[in-house]
Amino acid sequence: MVTKTSKSLNLEINFEEEDVPYEEEILRNAYSVKHWLRYIDHKAKAPDNGVNLVYERALKELPGSYKIWHNYLRTRRKQVRGKIPTDPMYEEVNSAFERALVFMHKMPRIWMDYGAFMTSQCKVTRTRHVFDRALRALPITQHGRIWPLYLQFVRRFEMPETALRVYRRYLKLFPEDTEEYVDYLQEADRLDEAAQQLAHIVDNEHFVSKHGKSNHQLWNELCDLISKNPHKVHSLNVDAIIRGGLRRYTDQLGHLWNSLADYYVRSGLFDRARDIYEEAIQTVTTVRDFTQVFDEYAQFEELSLNKRMEQVAANEAATEEDDIDVELRLSRFEYLMERRLLLLNSVLLRQNPHNVHEWHKRVTLYEDKPAEIISTYTEAVQTVQPKQAVGKLHTLWVEFAKFYEANGQVEDARVVFERGTEVEYVKVEDLAAVWCEWAEMELRQQQFEAALKLMQRATAMPKRKIAYHDDTETVQARLHRSLKVWSMYADLEESFGTFKTCKAVYERIIDLKICTPQIIINYGMFLEEHNYFEEAYRAYEKGISLFKWPNVYDIWNSYLSKFLERYGGTKLERARDLFEQCLDQCPPEHAKYFYLLYAKLEEEHGLARHAMSVYDRATSAVKEEEMFDMYNIFVKKAAEIYGLPRTREIYEKAIESLPEQNMRHMCVKFAELETKLGEVDRARAIYAHCSQVCDPRITADFWQTWKEFEVRHGNEDTMREMLRIKRSVQATYNTQVNMMAAQFLNTNNGAAADAGAGAGPDAMRLLEEKARQAAAEAKQKPTEKAGSNIMFVRGETQGGAKDKKDTVVNPDEIDIGDSDEDEEEDDDEENEMSNENQASAAATKTDEEGLVMKKLRFEQKAIPAKVFGSLKPSNQGDSDGE
Repeated sequence: MVTKTSKSLNLEINFEEEDVPYEEEILRNAYSVKHWLRYIDHKAKAPDNGVNLVYERALKELPGSYKIWHNYLRTRRKQVRGKIPTDPMYEEVNSAFERALVFMHKMPRIWMDYGAFMTSQCKVTRTRHVFDRALRALPITQHGRIWPLYLQFVRRFEMPETALRVYRRYLKLFPEDTEEYVDYLQEADRLDEAAQQLAHIVDNEHFVSKHGKSNHQLWNELCDLISKNPHKVHSLNVDAIIRGGLRRYTDQLGHLWNSLADYYVRSGLFDRARDIYEEAIQTVTTVRDFTQVFDEYAQFEELSLNKRMEQVAANEAATEEDDIDVELRLSRFEYLMERRLLLLNSVLLRQNPHNVHEWHKRVTLYEDKPAEIISTYTEAVQTVQPKQAVGKLHTLWVEFAKFYEANGQVEDARVVFERGTEVEYVKVEDLAAVWCEWAEMELRQQQFEAALKLMQRATAMPKRKIAYHDDTETVQARLHRSLKVWSMYADLEESFGTFKTCKAVYERIIDLKICTPQIIINYGMFLEEHNYFEEAYRAYEKGISLFKWPNVYDIWNSYLSKFLERYGGTKLERARDLFEQCLDQCPPEHAKYFYLLYAKLEEEHGLARHAMSVYDRATSAVKEEEMFDMYNIFVKKAAEIYGLPRTREIYEKAIESLPEQNMRHMCVKFAELETKLGEVDRARAIYAHCSQVCDPRITADFWQTWKEFEVRHGNEDTMREMLRIKRSVQATYNTQVNMMAAQFLNTNNGAAADAGAGAGPDAMRLLEEKARQAAAEAKQKPTEKAGSNIMFVRGETQGGAKDKKDTVVNPDEIDIGDSDEDEEEDDDEENEMSNENQASAAATKTDEEGLVMKKLRFEQKAIPAKVFGSLKPSNQGDSDGE
């Protein structure tokens, strides 16, 4: 151990052997920070006094080194960690900080560490002084590093007055942190100051919340704060603030009104709170706001009533005044609940005072209150503007007048109607409805002449010509062309006027060209009732000239029906002219009825030839959907008049003109007719003709019908011909499908050949080879005979090996021989059918022949010798055996 006396510290220092090299370096470089730090790192594991001594020696030589001071102070803080704050070592560390700040007073980190260290010692005054000294020593640009620690310090200890002063100083530099200050004030129960700060930032349009709150959210917080703490907030005018919010935030009226009322409730001013609630429900304009306010109001009244009742029940010496007070509160609550629907209706009318439907609902709410009803109607007709009305404005005037009428005040009702006819309605129909309702009221009062005079006033012609749809003119000037008024006038004249006046009204309607087909029909019926038949017919003709199809349908229907009912066949030529005129431009959808009516006329009163001509014309004049029914009627009538043979022409025409679906049914009926007449060959020809549009997969019923026909009337050859035609038709419909299948198979086989090239023979060649082998075996195989049943001769399909492969062999078939005629037929079939369709045709043929042969039994006859030709000697025995 080496002992050395330090003149600077006036004490003896004992060195270990390993410290000597570092000491020598220090002697040579006493002002080198690096060598001192190296020495300090070496002494880091030495006792505290040893490393502290090195730090003190280093700082004696280098008092301005921030690195050494920072490490030294950090080391000293670690040394006191875990000790109680009253330990003397804390003061030594504080002294070291003070010595460091002599040189490091511009270093914010030293001040921050010092402030945090003092805060941990719970020495409030000294800590506050340290932070204040730091703020004075450091430039303002570095205050942002000191203030968070300072604020943390004042919030840590319960010293609200000091904290308020510190926060006020802080907000002068950082006003954007006012929300933090408000939160602290609420925690410290300084709500008056918090309300002032919130009001300040709400009024500041440039304030931006660090928490992302909008100005509206801050406003709601302010309202909640001041309304729920009326006894702690004194410096603000709560009523003025919330009412300012009502004008500013119109989408939150319900919440703000409730906040204002809640403020007075908490203040104990219950009557004032009730006034606020009443004001609120009388001013809000949305159902949502009304619901919020009304629910709070009802809850307030209910709580007030319950509280008062509890007080009276608890007080044994309750007086009469207490009972009266309870009754008053109960009546007030019941009255509020009774008014709910009326108050809600008021809200909807404040939203749109021109809503006619809501005015009617308001009247129904005032049931059994005549004064309020009259007041409501009066206010409604004065408030609603015709051009802005939602609904039918005239209904208010009509219901207003009906209310007076129901209460026996007819003169007042007339006054209301009179004023209702002067309103500038948007549509003429509204004004017409008022006039008609007025006339109906007069009818209910048995004032028939007055009703007629009203209609005369309503239909009076203006002095100049006015178009009905001219919106620039008033509705009063256009009323004379209203069909509703004229219809009412015509009905009144029919009931209470004379024939002359009523006819004049109808003629006027027609002259104004505002009539409808129904008006024409009514006019005609009116004339017929008074036995003016020709006048009625002229009225119908006027209507026909005014309207076009299809509107004229009803007029023609009435005209023709009435004419035929009156004259029948006495004026046949005139009736024919009417029908021809009607059918001249009659559209197909309406032609059927008139043609049938025309034909019926000819059948009953005219010539059969004319009736058939009408039916013939009808088959081409009606809609395509009705042609089939029309042809059926034509056939039926022709059969009744001329007999069945004359229907052939009709059937032929029908088959040519009808669509395929209906043509099949017509062909079947035609064939059945020929069958009844004994013309089997003609029936078979019809079936053959129809078969060309009958796909066997879809129209199986047709082929079944033909098959049954052949069973009853045909033989083997006709049955075979039928099956051949069926296969041919099926092949025709399958052509497209088979072509697609062939293309698909060729594609797959080509891909398989490409994938397996060199591995074996082509698959198609193998199939062709097998087909040729099967064909050779079939030629060598002897003919088999039927043992019990005579079957059809199975036709051979010579389509190639591919068809042979798929052929199904019938063991019961009979080989009649290879006659020249059979060979020619086979050749013809071979030329007609394509190779692609023969496989499916052969299979289908075999199955059908087998099925048919099981069902049919033919008489056995000897086969003529000419059938066998040159094979007669060898097969004679077989033939005889059969």
